[in-house]
Amino acid sequence: MNATPTPRGHAVVIGASLGGLLAARALSESFERLTLIERDELPAAPDHRRGTPQDHHTHGLLARGRHALDQLFPGFTEELVAASAPLADLQADMHWYFDGRPLAPTRSGLVGVAASRPLIEYVVRSRVAAIPGVTFIDRCPGLDLTTSPDRSAVMGVRLLGGGEGAGERVIEADLVIDASGRGSHSPVRLEQWGYGRPREDRVHIGCTYMTQMYRREPHHLDGRIGTVCSSYPGQPRGGIILAQEHDRFIVTLAGVLGEEAPSDRAGMIAYAETYAAPEFAEIIRTAKPLGEPVQMRYPASVRRRYEDMAAFPEGFLVVADALCSFNPLYGQGITVAALEAVLLTDLLAESRDDLWRRFFRGAAELVDTPWALVLGGDLRHPQVEGARTAQSQNFAEYMTRYWSAAHHDALLGTALLRVTNLLDEPASLLAPDLVDRVTANC
Repeated sequence: MNATPTPRGHAVVIGASLGGLLAARALSESFERLTLIERDELPAAPDHRRGTPQDHHTHGLLARGRHALDQLFPGFTEELVAASAPLADLQADMHWYFDGRPLAPTRSGLVGVAASRPLIEYVVRSRVAAIPGVTFIDRCPGLDLTTSPDRSAVMGVRLLGGGEGAGERVIEADLVIDASGRGSHSPVRLEQWGYGRPREDRVHIGCTYMTQMYRREPHHLDGRIGTVCSSYPGQPRGGIILAQEHDRFIVTLAGVLGEEAPSDRAGMIAYAETYAAPEFAEIIRTAKPLGEPVQMRYPASVRRRYEDMAAFPEGFLVVADALCSFNPLYGQGITVAALEAVLLTDLLAESRDDLWRRFFRGAAELVDTPWALVLGGDLRHPQVEGARTAQSQNFAEYMTRYWSAAHHDALLGTALLRVTNLLDEPASLLAPDLVDRVTANC
């Protein structure tokens, strides 16, 4: 990241979940004071929060996301490992099933760390809390934004209570960031202020997932850290098993297009037995459950095209899930939020001028690849509505052959995992040598 000028001014971040915490880290090099406002009470240890129901479920930290977090918080990976989160090679120590077939295993050099969402958030929040000038206001039941008389700029935040019953008050700010998640009110506010709503792209996938935590024993999965089984046309069920800190496995049984895993043990076993990967039923059948299964629904991925807006209030940005939320089965959310934080750090190091336009255009470029992966994967299901071009259809047909070939050719598997971990672009899979290997194995 670039060198920055002396920090000055005050910034406010709405939302102290991971998107907000990462944004605050980005702001810390340019602003002297930072205030994070959160509706929940923030726990003093790694724990679940009411406002983040997704934290009961499996979270992926892609290889590029881990690199970005280590860049933002040096020693981040080591801190997770010190908290007993497993570190492993993503191809040798995991099984990946695409279209019902496992990728050929090998040492890929792609290193992943398997940690629960509460642990990841706690480590990041602790790092942010240690930054001089940072203040957290939690238990804030509501807020509004204050603007200049002509609505050309956001001037701060009006709290409607918060923190030990404090009454209404206004916090002035030089920059306000909306990191409030998928339920962001920014589109409504912008319309009320005369800017109109951002255009939205939606991919309705109708995802439901059931998650259960289990005790992890050394013999489980022959010592591997997990298994991923993707859904595909004709099989709307998928899931993930992933090791967690403190010798645990988290198991998520997912369904798309209305498929739902049951919550009773016998029903979960029967559901898991329909997978190509036998590990799911084995873990549910043999491992000791820790707690009760938890269900969550995710109807659609949503991308808000703020980069296309002709005008936007100064002193205001929208980040993370409030900007674009992805089908969680792809595990991209934390990684994209971290990359946006790196981008914001670099932009602020250059200048605060025209920040909204520069950030939204840069963020759109970051989002393009993970959004394309979601679009391409979900549109393989013929029931999912969306534009299918001849080019996208040809690529989808090629990828069907690619996944079949990667069952035999470990190098193809490594190249694929580099793309799904956002290290390489999807077009890299069309390199002539890879096309030749696909042809030779099909």
